[in-house]
Amino acid sequence: MQKGIAHFRPSGHARPALSAAVALAMALFAAGAHGQTHNPGYDRPGLGFTPAVLDPGDLTVEQGLPDASLDTADGVTSRQLSADTLVRLGVGGPFELQLASSPWNRLATWGTSRGVVQGRGSSSLGVKFALPDQPAPLSWGLLGSVTFTDGDPALRAGRRQYLLGAQGNWQITDHQSIGAYAEDVREGSADSTTLALSDTLALTPAWSVYVETASVHAAGHRHGLLGGGGLAWMATPRVQLDAGVDHRLQGDADRWLANLGVSIYFGR
Repeated sequence: MQKGIAHFRPSGHARPALSAAVALAMALFAAGAHGQTHNPGYDRPGLGFTPAVLDPGDLTVEQGLPDASLDTADGVTSRQLSADTLVRLGVGGPFELQLASSPWNRLATWGTSRGVVQGRGSSSLGVKFALPDQPAPLSWGLLGSVTFTDGDPALRAGRRQYLLGAQGNWQITDHQSIGAYAEDVREGSADSTTLALSDTLALTPAWSVYVETASVHAAGHRHGLLGGGGLAWMATPRVQLDAGVDHRLQGDADRWLANLGVSIYFGR
């Protein structure tokens, strides 16, 4: 989804507390740099990504503090906390490299069975494509990635997953934009899809809020519908804090999805 409003943008086994402390320390370090930057925006929060790439050599780190999900199926309730990490690197032209992982996860289940698993999730490598200097009011981008099976067995997929996503944004006014996102994830011969829409509103140059809805179809399950929203705060031109929540409206989807994170831009 649209992550903030383009008009307001400056010119996605440690313990959770440790991960949060490290991320916040980085944020405080980066917060000392004020003024205009070439920060194109962040892929957090919400579904989808920002259809813009970093300049060559620029780096962004986006960290969950953590992100969470809650669901119930076949009499078993599961809750997962994930310290999701996304590192983005501008490589020139319309391309950006992305390395993602979740170095800490905690999966708890209860109901007809009980258990707790902690460990590292799988890593993924991706490439984002977005043309520079796209004319207003429309912008678009593509994202392709592969997720490996290098995580702990209880926290990874059985096979490599290949993702292809497309994001389009329409800047309605200087303060409001509409986003559309489509995604297909292939694992073996099975496909899981997401189709999402969002509406983002900039309340001030620093604060923005968004609402989103998504149709999801996981392989082997019925379609489901999610809805929710959140907010983002540009604490400095280089540091963004975000929070949001989505809830299952119908069908097969996670009952709750929540995000809490920080994103830091290391660039010019």
